[in-house]
Amino acid sequence: MIEIVILYPARTGARFDHHYYETKHIPMALELLGPAVRKVTVTRGVAPAPPWPAPAFAAICRLVCESVEAYETALRPHMARLQADLAAYSDVEPVVMIGEVTLERVSEGGAGG
Repeated sequence: MIEIVILYPARTGARFDHHYYETKHIPMALELLGPAVRKVTVTRGVAPAPPWPAPAFAAICRLVCESVEAYETALRPHMARLQADLAAYSDVEPVVMIGEVTLERVSEGGAGG
């Protein structure tokens, strides 16, 4: 399995429309990429009270796919459309990392459970 991680850096004065991203862009991407994407998560950066630092990223999207080849095959015909939609929700250039998933663990009850 591979994971495509798309990071949107948090910058002073930058724009990131979470509502649009979560309700328009991601559903469009999932429809276009089809079964190549097995799982998606979107994480919003939050600014908790001190001593916690401000978030480094406005948002992080993770797409889990079977292989780089499967992702590339699904993405290639739609890449221009997906990239063009960036202007609708952000003025920040995303940083993309493709990595191999080497460990995944789900807790069976959380802390104290």
